[in-house]
Amino acid sequence: MTENGKYQLHAYIKGRVQGVGFRYHTLQKAQELGLAGWVRNLRDGRVEVLAEGKTESLNQFLRDLRKGTISADVRDVDYEFKDPKNEFDQFQVRGTV
Repeated sequence: MTENGKYQLHAYIKGRVQGVGFRYHTLQKAQELGLAGWVRNLRDGRVEVLAEGKTESLNQFLRDLRKGTISADVRDVDYEFKDPKNEFDQFQVRGTV
């Protein structure tokens, strides 16, 4: 286990997840859970998320990512947990890459 029970979650969300408020929904959930990191659209239609925080918060966040917004249709979430790098102090929406 990492120091203070913190981890990093790196996820790719597939489905109808762009143009449906998914990034801002993700931002709100991350802020509610006290997570740091970012969310961004990818040109291939997926959304990418990198978040750091406590294990239980990240697990809840992952459940929220799988649900998405009311307008989204999440088909799959590929993810992995890693040791945190502690390089973020807040959660933000980034531009498309």
